[in-house]
Amino acid sequence: MYVAVKGGEKAIDNAHRWLGEMRRGDRRVPQLETAQISEQMTLAVSRVMAEGSLYDAELAALAIKQARGDLIEAIFLIRAYRTTLPRFGYTSPIETARMRCRRRVSATFKDVPGGQILGPTFDYTHRLLDFKLLAESEDEQAEEAIPQDSADVPHVLGLLDRDGLIQKEHRTDEEPVDITREPLEMPASRAARLQVLARGDEGFILGLGYSTQRGYARNHAFVGELRIGLVDVEMEIPELGFAISLGVIEVTECETVNQFIGSKTEPPQFTRGYGLVLGQQERKSIAVALVDRALRWKELGEDFLGAAAQDEEFVLYHADNIQATGFVEHIKLPHYVDFQSELELVRMIRKDAEAAREKADD
Repeated sequence: MYVAVKGGEKAIDNAHRWLGEMRRGDRRVPQLETAQISEQMTLAVSRVMAEGSLYDAELAALAIKQARGDLIEAIFLIRAYRTTLPRFGYTSPIETARMRCRRRVSATFKDVPGGQILGPTFDYTHRLLDFKLLAESEDEQAEEAIPQDSADVPHVLGLLDRDGLIQKEHRTDEEPVDITREPLEMPASRAARLQVLARGDEGFILGLGYSTQRGYARNHAFVGELRIGLVDVEMEIPELGFAISLGVIEVTECETVNQFIGSKTEPPQFTRGYGLVLGQQERKSIAVALVDRALRWKELGEDFLGAAAQDEEFVLYHADNIQATGFVEHIKLPHYVDFQSELELVRMIRKDAEAAREKADD
């Protein structure tokens, strides 16, 4: 047993060294710096920050570098580090109506107060490889930054709300649950659901959102508004009697508009789905809004259609990629004792079956 343990430790140490060599790659190629990742791979950094539940671009870049580009592994690293940080309080709700928008579009209204801002997006590109990027030199001239308008930008769905055409969102003074500190309970509040979806796996949420559009939930949606920009984070300090600014973060917010034929208690009107995600993640925020709306079927008095996106327990318990990764990948670790017991069981069953067959033949 001692020899086996020592041999296992040596193999693991060698695996770690090999991993480091593979991470570094060909040493004739300059090493990738974390600043390059945080500045030039911003969408990957945004995903790691959001699903890792920690807004720190430098640490997210470090995790991506350490994980060799495996974003789920990077998210795992960030989550693990996050658990070591002290919790000293909660910030005030961010004011997205005061967002300094880099991108803001609406698919429901052409002319909106504040205007539409196409911003940095792949939507209008031709999806052709740009081979000029292979020849870029260090002598590139820095482009002048696009100035950001700091004026308040009202939400587009306020236009429908003003005419009473969209369901009122009921405000509550109830303290929202913190899913990072408290176990998730069913049925979950909408605040808890939105937290789970915001840090859930993008691919899983995207697949569920897509399923709702294909008929696996009552979800014919329009993007009422999609906005990406910077918001201030503030915290109330009791000793001071006022809020102080802790900094600025980038978020993506999406509100979808869904048709609702009404119920016994609600008139025909529009309803909304909502998604808010750290960083620039418009695909994820739209998917979150679609799934959020699908999960509201009971609240809105709709029928349960048996769709996966409507099943709260299925969605919330399987959205987290760290939990999913741990459970899926653990089966590649040694299970010698378990397998040997099942192997003996199968052999015994086969032996009994053969004995019974021979007895029947006699």
